[in-house]
Amino acid sequence: MDFWPEFMASSWGREFVAGGFGGVAGIISGYPLDTLRIRQQQSSKSGSAFTILRRMLAVEGPASLYRGMAAPLASVTFQNAMVFQIYAILSRSFDSSVPLEDPPSYRGVALGGVGTGAVQSLLLSPVELIKIRLQLQQSNSGPISLAKTILRREGLKGIYKGLTITVLRDAPAHGLYFWTYEYVREMLHPGCRKSGEETLSTMLVAGGLAGVSSWVVCYPLDVVKTRLQQGGHGSYEGIADCFRKSIAQEGYGVLWRGLGTAVARAFVVNGAIFAAYEVALRCLFPQLTSADVVSGDLSKNPKQDALKIHKE
Repeated sequence: MDFWPEFMASSWGREFVAGGFGGVAGIISGYPLDTLRIRQQQSSKSGSAFTILRRMLAVEGPASLYRGMAAPLASVTFQNAMVFQIYAILSRSFDSSVPLEDPPSYRGVALGGVGTGAVQSLLLSPVELIKIRLQLQQSNSGPISLAKTILRREGLKGIYKGLTITVLRDAPAHGLYFWTYEYVREMLHPGCRKSGEETLSTMLVAGGLAGVSSWVVCYPLDVVKTRLQQGGHGSYEGIADCFRKSIAQEGYGVLWRGLGTAVARAFVVNGAIFAAYEVALRCLFPQLTSADVVSGDLSKNPKQDALKIHKE
């Protein structure tokens, strides 16, 4: 009976809920562009994003742009909360010389992001496999039905197909992602990393640029991941084989197909994620003031409070 009030009274609970708000905002705002990106990566015959969009609307209807969204929505609260909590811990752990009342160093931010990306791949890989297969099919089967089918036919190994390439994509991408966000927000609003008083526009721009930079760096790996996880033909024996066959059949341009769509989506989605996350934290911690931060009383600061608990 008392679980929810006690849960929300803790920094873990509030960051869990805030992470959920951020994740939901990101998925809803960018899912149609994500569907177009996946279809562009699938084949050179798919055409441009506008061609795919027109064809999908005419043949499959507007709902096809959101096909498979239930899978990431079902896991996004836990996934995003896990990402922000792991990042909070690791960004401090990799550079413990920084005082707790100060923000993590940029070195700690980057290394913490790398570790966070690797860990979260364990949850993200099967979710993305199901999402990709739903986005590429024209039937209306749901994520649970598809997951059961994969487990029955391919076992647990089938559900985790593409895990290695997901780790290779997400570990460095998350390192750059968090570093870019922290660096840009500090450049746009000096001192905000310590005070937490940046504007909504700063959050949107910093989050958007963080998403764009991380996607540009990891995009060739994302193309290979999509092709490995799409299933149905078994034409690739592994990561190297997928790279080799894709380039041999379609040229080096295949590794960047759909990048424009991905970059547009990344700016929208990641701006929404960070803005929703930060706004949710402020709503859950309305008593936080700049005076609390300056005086070192960070028991009201959700990020610093969580880090203090972990360090102790």
